[in-house]
Amino acid sequence: MTARYVVSPAPKVSGRIRVPGDKSVSHRSLMLGGIASGTTPVTGFLASADCLATLEAQRRMGVRVEQHSPTALTVHGVGAKGLSAPATELDMGNAGTAIRLFMGLLAGQPFESTLTGDASLRRRPMERVAAPLRLMGAQILTQDGKPPVRILPVPKLAAIDYVLPMASAQVKSAVLLAALRAEGTTKVTEPAPTRDHTERMLKAFGVELQCEAGQVWLRGGQGLVGAPVSVPGDFSSAAFFIVAGAIAGDASFTIENVGVNPTRTGLLDILRLMGADIRVHLRGDAGTEPIADIEVRASSLRGIQVPEELVPLAIDEFPILFVAAACASGETVVTGAEELRVKESDRLAVMAEGLTRLGITNALLPDGIRIQGGRFKGGTVDSHGDHRIAMSFAVASLRCDGDIVVEDVENVGTSFPGFVQVARAAGLQVEGA
Repeated sequence: MTARYVVSPAPKVSGRIRVPGDKSVSHRSLMLGGIASGTTPVTGFLASADCLATLEAQRRMGVRVEQHSPTALTVHGVGAKGLSAPATELDMGNAGTAIRLFMGLLAGQPFESTLTGDASLRRRPMERVAAPLRLMGAQILTQDGKPPVRILPVPKLAAIDYVLPMASAQVKSAVLLAALRAEGTTKVTEPAPTRDHTERMLKAFGVELQCEAGQVWLRGGQGLVGAPVSVPGDFSSAAFFIVAGAIAGDASFTIENVGVNPTRTGLLDILRLMGADIRVHLRGDAGTEPIADIEVRASSLRGIQVPEELVPLAIDEFPILFVAAACASGETVVTGAEELRVKESDRLAVMAEGLTRLGITNALLPDGIRIQGGRFKGGTVDSHGDHRIAMSFAVASLRCDGDIVVEDVENVGTSFPGFVQVARAAGLQVEGA
């Protein structure tokens, strides 16, 4: 029997909580630290299943990583040419970020490697990354466009001028990582802003790159020098409690030490358009990333047409945003979000199914959804193994007339180990895995 949550209605969330470290920054600290010269001390590391898959892959390619505690480690870099061939396939588990960034990191290596993952990851598209890497000279083989991904050795890579067909930080990052080993200067142009953790960390590791007006230039052949990485709290994990606060927060509910990189915080802009009372108290920077305490109070949310330019800046937060929409007055419409169909699940379809089961009127669109605000009724929903959907429906219990049972929640550990404990500390009544 799969693990489940049983969540009873709770009146409010309150107090001060913290969420685990940022997954995107944690992945990159291991990857860039591994190919840097010298050591990279990392604090605030996210010891989730996804990030531990990246750690194990680096170790299997000769990178020594000392783990002093679950959240503190030291990466002993092997330099730009120091990675060694793994003896067997590199298993990325459920980590879409890891497999796509490793495709770029390994594209120019002088050895063969194969990247694979769990059943969910093996259903996700990889050609969007493989295509630009092939333009650079990489030899990459996929299985009908999906993992396993086989990367063959090539004598060299060439720089490219690449215009992303969709806004994707993972594709952009993979091309930039490959560009480190390419001859010439690679230019990447994106149609809309996406998260820039890779660019920020490359600069911190001594790489010269130019960023302006949706374009990034990186000259190949540059080496990285290890540098300290302080990982802030993950905004995507904080998002569940930001929405919890907006629908049921008291006057003192705060999420502390959250990374507020402006390429990640589109959810705040959307919720404010819906009428949410959110106050961001900046605390400075955690290394290259700005951090803040986020104070949220219960608000009378209203339905809106979500501006499409904000969609890439909130792409991972849409499952919990749909819960906010279900608690708003009137209709919320999201379009331009077809990327949600190729996440850990088809998040549009799975969220629509769950909302319907819990009594929320909605209509699925090819690239989005319409949600009519109302009140949740009790019932059982299937997360389809998607961690963000499981946590989103747990938060829905704050505006529900009965218990919500969320099935198939094992994968919550891929991004948010300790979710149940943090949720209980905030006031949710959650039982289960």
